[in-house]
Amino acid sequence: MHWPIRSAGLNFAFGYGVVFVLSAIFCLSFIWWNTTGQLDRSVQAAVQIDARDLQQRWLHGGVEDLTIAIQDRLDQNVEDDELYLLTGPDGRKYAGNLPGWPVVIGNTNKFYELTIRRDGLRSQAKLHAYHLSAGYQLIVGRDIKGRQLVRHVLTDTLIWAGVMITLFAVGGALVIRRIFRQVVHSIVRTTSAVAQGDLGQRIPLVGNETDLVAHTINTMLERINRLMDGVKQVSNAIAHDLRTPITRARTRLEDASLHAFSDGELRAAIDRAISDLDHITSIFEALLRIAQLEAGARRSAFTVVELKPLLENLYEFYDLLSEEKGIKLNLRIKENGCVKGDPQLIQQAVANMLDNAIKFSPSNTEITLTSWVEREKVRIAVIDQGAGMPPEDIKRASERFFRAESSRHTQGSGLGLSLVQAVVNLHGGTMELSNCSPGFQVVLSFLVMNKKERKEVV
Repeated sequence: MHWPIRSAGLNFAFGYGVVFVLSAIFCLSFIWWNTTGQLDRSVQAAVQIDARDLQQRWLHGGVEDLTIAIQDRLDQNVEDDELYLLTGPDGRKYAGNLPGWPVVIGNTNKFYELTIRRDGLRSQAKLHAYHLSAGYQLIVGRDIKGRQLVRHVLTDTLIWAGVMITLFAVGGALVIRRIFRQVVHSIVRTTSAVAQGDLGQRIPLVGNETDLVAHTINTMLERINRLMDGVKQVSNAIAHDLRTPITRARTRLEDASLHAFSDGELRAAIDRAISDLDHITSIFEALLRIAQLEAGARRSAFTVVELKPLLENLYEFYDLLSEEKGIKLNLRIKENGCVKGDPQLIQQAVANMLDNAIKFSPSNTEITLTSWVEREKVRIAVIDQGAGMPPEDIKRASERFFRAESSRHTQGSGLGLSLVQAVVNLHGGTMELSNCSPGFQVVLSFLVMNKKERKEVV
């Protein structure tokens, strides 16, 4: 069977009311049980104390002494709630205010609660029988009519208290439902505004527990807003960076179509257009690679990566490229560190760092590729002696297609450091950019692997 109530607010309020009422019923039942139990226990304790005293009188003075003791108790009983009966072996009544021995009382090991008649009136009594010597029997008890009245009053009071608590529970449930609906409506209003394009809307904080939900949703909206801004920036950057090569390729092909007079001129124009289109293709390939890295698609290929041979291979390759530009490339590996990752991706990230350093470094300067282990982290740094980067541009350097004003006319797509950042994030590392006066440095940090971790990976 399906629960008929589909409203989350009603279900929440109903659950609150049920728990509240059940808790109240439990507490009131405990109060009733404990109070009535105390009344019964007090009566039984009084009867047992009185009976022990009377039994002592029997042992010391016999029938006469016991009869006098019972009569004295009856004379001094102002509340008229004490009950006694002393009978002989033949059933004769010797003392007491009970009219006769009740038929149902045959056991001396328990209390009896009976309806008796006294002075023409019916009343409730709690009685206990005792066997004396020589066939004599004694009944000691208490009239509990007053205590029964207290019990009834207590029962009625608790019933009315239960009714009032139920009403309070219903009222509280309605208040809870109203608060719940206000929270939900606040979320709905904000998310509806966001869905309609107003990304600046936020859920107001009211200073109670619902602020935790509101804060979480507001944080999510902030994240969405930043992502949307990033999408806009990427879209604008793509439109800006792709428009030039596409326009150039089209112009060259159109010019060749109209003015080429030989196969050589036509082929040259086509080759130049293909080069422009290859540049466009490389941009999209870089974007796809970054998207794959951010999705964690390459994490399954992780293995133990020794950085020393990897950096040495990169040094041998880029040493020749740097010499052609008149730049000296230095390699300084202070300690061979091992990391868990994809060697091709780490190599691509360091290669992008070296490409940028060579591209933006003037001739007759030096670039240093270095690695060291510090505080359980292996660090890879590329340090150049170029012009550096303004602090406001450093904050945005890893954004896709971002290019500082000073590098607008330099060949490139602005995706190099974005790819490096994606690789670092995939490996759980960090990338730090800073000026070093003169020059610029990029430092990558990865967790170093110990011997036990290497064996587990292998």
